[in-house]
Amino acid sequence: MVKLYYISVLFKNENNRVINLKSAQDLTSFGFFQRNSVAEFMKFTSKVCVERSEKASRSSVKQQEYNCHIYVKSDGLSGVIISDHEYPHRVAHTLISKVLDEFSESIPSHSWPTLMENSAPFPILDGYLAKYQNPKEADAMTKIQEDLDETKIILHNTITSILQRGEKLDTLVAKSEDLSSQSKVFYKTARKTNQCCHLY
Repeated sequence: MVKLYYISVLFKNENNRVINLKSAQDLTSFGFFQRNSVAEFMKFTSKVCVERSEKASRSSVKQQEYNCHIYVKSDGLSGVIISDHEYPHRVAHTLISKVLDEFSESIPSHSWPTLMENSAPFPILDGYLAKYQNPKEADAMTKIQEDLDETKIILHNTITSILQRGEKLDTLVAKSEDLSSQSKVFYKTARKTNQCCHLY
């Protein structure tokens, strides 16, 4: 089944600090009690992916049954989409470009560094998440940008492949301020029982 789970707009400043400006998620396919932790891990993963990506680059990270699509623009504005493997990379990256263009038009760049976490006045993100669940419909509605087809999208097999040498995901999870202690326990349990949060 083709599925979009999460979309976020982030800003990466000169010091490589990443702020989540706005995000939207559809976690109805997860168990009710898992949703908060899954949402926190998607936010955490998005930030890690943007931190570890060069500016002016596109990439897609494959991890178990998920794909994380990342676009970091040269001005630091970034977008991340988390989907299942069936969702086409090209449509995901087209959606990221569209969202970032509209975000740039509606919210001036000088305000990006000063916005609080997830506080950007950009309510249309939920609408895009719903509208693009069906990539065929979305593809028909969207005029695919020609330059996107020519842009190299770097593909990674796992999230650990984008981490810096010697860096461990377990350590990043332990240090993260984005994750509650409940989500950290959830992560450890999921790793032990080989479930759900393979993305993380």
